Amino acid sequence: MENKQWIGNKIRLEPLELIHTEGLTLAAEGNQELFRWTVVPQGVEAMTQYVQSAIEQRNAGTGLPFVIISNDDGAIKGSTRFWNIAYWPWPSQTPEFGRTAPDVCEIGHTWLTASAVKTGINTEVKFLMLKYAFQYWKVWRVNFTTDVRNQQSRTAIERLGAKFEGVIRAERMGADFTVRDSARFSILLSEWSEVEARLQNYMQSYN
Repeated sequence: MENKQWIGNKIRLEPLELIHTEGLTLAAEGNQELFRWTVVPQGVEAMTQYVQSAIEQRNAGTGLPFVIISNDDGAIKGSTRFWNIAYWPWPSQTPEFGRTAPDVCEIGHTWLTASAVKTGINTEVKFLMLKYAFQYWKVWRVNFTTDVRNQQSRTAIERLGAKFEGVIRAERMGADFTVRDSARFSILLSEWSEVEARLQNYMQSYN
């Protein structure tokens, strides 16, 4: 992955490493209410485990985690990742045989420090990731999943242009350690050009 793929006007995305642990810990500190529906570790020990788990996903080929860094001051503003990366076993008689890029992926585990909320940073993060997924990997779809109770997250995902597909009942353990229902959204490759234009308009309004 070329570095230029991950540089926007406001932020850049860097591959997550253990050296980012301290900055992520500071970004997460004191924002428990903001992270009510999202798993965001508090403290160095918990954050270290979080980073190590994300790196293990990358090593297994099922995830690609990033830190979100401000272009202005170099401060870490949060984290995000591709995950649930899947490759389909295309048979030899299909045009897709020999394809080496993922077929589908999910964007998730996204969180921002309080000062980065409603600044346009999240829009730029999603634009960079979706552009890479659809124009470089050429995935067929990108999924988004959030706690059904997290209305702020659901609104933000729909604002991207993602389509609501329904509620998956008892899908996983929630951030509050209850059994949560999840809202599922997606964007298809055929919808990317429309979504791209929408995000570019949003980003212009923030500049």
